[in-house]
Amino acid sequence: MDQLLRRLDPVLTLIGRLLMATLFVMAGLDAAMDFSAFSARLTADGLPVHLTGVVFWFLILSGLALAVGLQTRLVALVMAGFSLLSGLIAYADLSQPTDMVMLLKNIALTGGYLFVALHGPGRYSLDALRGGRG
Repeated sequence: MDQLLRRLDPVLTLIGRLLMATLFVMAGLDAAMDFSAFSARLTADGLPVHLTGVVFWFLILSGLALAVGLQTRLVALVMAGFSLLSGLIAYADLSQPTDMVMLLKNIALTGGYLFVALHGPGRYSLDALRGGRG
């Protein structure tokens, strides 16, 4: 099994990065479709309205950077922090079962992004093409 996983590592690493990046890119695209609703959601969670654009661009750019494997370790660390912090902000009412599940989802995502930061970008990445480790 170890030998098989070593052979599949480059492909599985790419697939994992793409799947984890999809969440951020799709959230950013969803925000672009109705930016006023996105802004309203963030301000309802207590975020200052002037940070709405920053969050929007962070979602898009970090997702794309992770997908192509650019500065992968740094991007994954920042995405981990964002996932944990946004979960704690948006899903703070733990008496609500949905909030608890969503917070746990964000905690699990944080773990996944930390794993990407540890494992690195893999062979199929811009970091690898540039000769770096991401």
